[in-house]
Formats: sequence, C-alpha cells, structure tokens
Amino acid sequence: MENLIKDLFYKTYGVQPSNIIPLSAHGSARRYFRILSATDSVLATYNEDKKENIAFVDYAKQLKQRGLNVPEIIAVDLDNGVYFQEDLGDETLFDFLQKADENQIRDIYTKIVKLLPRWQVEATRGFDYTNAYPRKQFDAQSIQWDLNYFKYYFLKLAEIPFDEEGLEEDFSVLKSYLLDTNCTYFLYRDFQSRNIMLAKDDVYFIDFQGARQGALHYDLASLLYDAKANLDEDLREQLLQTYLEELSGYIEVDKQDFIDRYYAYVTIRIMQAMGSYGYRGYFQGKTHFLQSIPYALKNISLLREKKRLKLPLVYLDNVFEAMIGSEKLRNISEQGYKLTVNIKSFSFKKGYPHDTSGNGGGFVFDCRCLPNPGRYEEYKQLCGTDKQVIEYLEKEPEVEKFYLAAKTMIEQSIDKYKQRKFTFLSVYFGCTGGRHRSVYMAQRLAQELKKDSKLNVVVQHVEQNS
Repeated sequence: MENLIKDLFYKTYGVQPSNIIPLSAHGSARRYFRILSATDSVLATYNEDKKENIAFVDYAKQLKQRGLNVPEIIAVDLDNGVYFQEDLGDETLFDFLQKADENQIRDIYTKIVKLLPRWQVEATRGFDYTNAYPRKQFDAQSIQWDLNYFKYYFLKLAEIPFDEEGLEEDFSVLKSYLLDTNCTYFLYRDFQSRNIMLAKDDVYFIDFQGARQGALHYDLASLLYDAKANLDEDLREQLLQTYLEELSGYIEVDKQDFIDRYYAYVTIRIMQAMGSYGYRGYFQGKTHFLQSIPYALKNISLLREKKRLKLPLVYLDNVFEAMIGSEKLRNISEQGYKLTVNIKSFSFKKGYPHDTSGNGGGFVFDCRCLPNPGRYEEYKQLCGTDKQVIEYLEKEPEVEKFYLAAKTMIEQSIDKYKQRKFTFLSVYFGCTGGRHRSVYMAQRLAQELKKDSKLNVVVQHVEQNS
C-alpha cells in the first residue's frame, strides 16, 4: 500500500515523499495518509472498493467545477485503489465543537445551513449521477436497506424485542410518506460534523461519495441531528427556520409540510445511524461507536416528547419506548457520558501512535525541547517511571514549566468536553526514543487526572509495551 502511494507521489511530483503519516479513518474501511515532501503536502486515500473511488473522484471534479468547496483531486491511480486530494488540514466541524462557545457554534452552523440550499438546488442542477454508488437515488430500496440495518444490526444486537410483521407495516407507512415529495435534489447522504472541514477561513466538504438524488429534508436532518454533535434543541429549531428562509430564495416552500416531512427524515436518519452504531460497536467490536447510542436515544426521546412525528406509527413508537427503557442500553448511557482520556508516550523516530478511537483530534506534545536524560550513561537503561529519571527531570525548571503549560491546555479541553458530554480525548507525549521525557510526562499527567472520578484515564507507553 505505501509503495503504491510512493509511486504515485513520485509520478506526480518527481520526488520521493519525506514522510507518510497514517490518519484516522473513523468508521470507514478507507485508509488515509498525509504525504509530505519538502514543498508539498497532500492527502492520500487507499481504498479497495473501485466503484466507491470512481464515485468520489467523479463527484469531486463535478462539485469543484461548480464552485463548491470540496478538495481538489490531484492524482489518481484507480487501478490500484489510490488517489490524492488537497490537504485541508485536520480540523473538522466535530473538532471545532469541542472547543467552541455557544455563539461560535451558532455562527458556524448558521453559515452551513445557509450554504446547504445552494448545494442542493442551484449548484448541482444537471448533476451527472452516472457513477453513483451504491444507488442513483434515495428510493424505496435505499430506505429499506436503512430500515433493515436498524432492525438487524441495532434492535437484534441490542436485544430489543420486536414483532417482524408489525414493524414492517410501520416501515411501509414511513417509506411511502418519505417518498411522497420531490426526491430529485442533490442529496449528500452523510452530511454531518466529521465530513465538514474548517480550512482557509471557510468551510469545506468531504466524503460525499455516497451522494445521490433525494429529498431536501435528509441532509438537514443529518446535520442537525448528528448524534455526538449534541446540538441544543432550541438551536436546532432556529437553524431549521434559517434554512427554510434561505431555501425560499431558490424554490417555493410550503413550510409546514416541509417541517412535518423533515421530522420523518430525522427519524429515518436516527434509525440509520443506530444501525451503524450497532454494526460497528456490537458486530465489529469497535466499542467507541456504542458511545454514540446515548445521544441518539436522547434525540428519539425529544421527538416523542414533542410529538414531532405526525405519522400513526404505533408499533415503531413502542419499539422506541422499549429502547429508551432498555437496561442494556441504559448501562451504555451511564458509561457513555464518562470522558476517557487516552494518554500515550511514543517515539517520534517510530511515528505517531495510531488513533484507534475513530475520533481523531486531541493533543500531541513534543518533549524533545526538554533536557534529555538519555544522553547520560547512568540513565540510558532506565525510563521515565524510574526514580532517578524523575529526580533528574524535576530539578530542571523548564520541565515544570512545560508540564504546567500542557496541563493547563488539557484541563481546559476536559472541562469543555464534560460540558458537551464528549467521551474521548487523546493526549500524546513524544520524545526521541519514547523512553524518558515522554514517559515521565504521560505518567505524571495520568496520575494527576486519575484523581477525578468522572474521568476514565488510560495510559500507554508505546515503546515500553512494544
């Protein structure tokens, strides 16, 4: 895989890359890398699904030509499953939410919902869906796939009892209602906070390979009911009205009919997402996906309390009630709001630790600016947990200054993460060999944070455990 990337980089730039850095792919089977040379930085994708690659590359070129903020495609080797795209940095909208205040969150979402109608209606008029994957339209088959995903990968695996026939009858009613509207607009399909980048003082959009024709309501539902974004309900309603005002500048809108159908699309989107959480969490064993379940249950509770869904789906409502009352899901909910701080020490010579959480983000602190006990013979075979190394480092004022500065930033993020009920924060300390300075910093921070009973602190010394 890396040889394929190196070959394409050389063909494109005429030099070998100086560094290839693996990046988090969240829930995707695609592999991402940042490729660096002395003058260039690009994002490389490796994906064995050729049809998905063709869809993404084709869509990216079409959207770019229409003046929309998507990454530029730089080089392509579809036969080998590799393509390069513009490097937009690391800050997703999801990352931004973890540090932003209420006004900043409102402002960025207002900007995005005002952009959305142009994407859906004007800029993508006449869009070519020839290479759509896996469907050209969000049709009855697409909806049935999502409902089955929810039924078999969430309800079954979460042990929520249901009657197959009763559930299918309600699914049929919901499906007919969802499709009883104009379904010929551009539908991004996965329009959520991890697929929106903040770069160049603007917003950019990624991972649109699943785009197809569909109803306007779906992408707005995906954005505003993105589970772990955990938006305030009042803000959601304000943003819905902002969207409708903007949409009215493009087409004639029956606002009440739109709102009624919108909450039906919110419902199907939540169900699709819960199918994904079940598949990734229960079936694939990626337990961090289960941490999104409490947020989705909260959204279902809000929809039921406010009677948002106008359809007579009595059996489905009973299933929702069983989900909310499930002891198994309640245990996940109780654990889900506890913030895990994952602290690692590592060696820069061996590369950055791989993010197994699927969240990305967090902190990387470079301890190579600190005095290095590894230069001295008496410390070489010791590590940062040994008394002699600790004493050496703690007599140096700059070590204390570094630690306190890092701790201040980390504690600020922890406070914000708790407020927003996020569940994961990574903190990495690196030094040359991953043995002395980074281990000391990671261990000291872990000991400090473990005093907080509301944190789940996990510490790993990568080089010591390898």
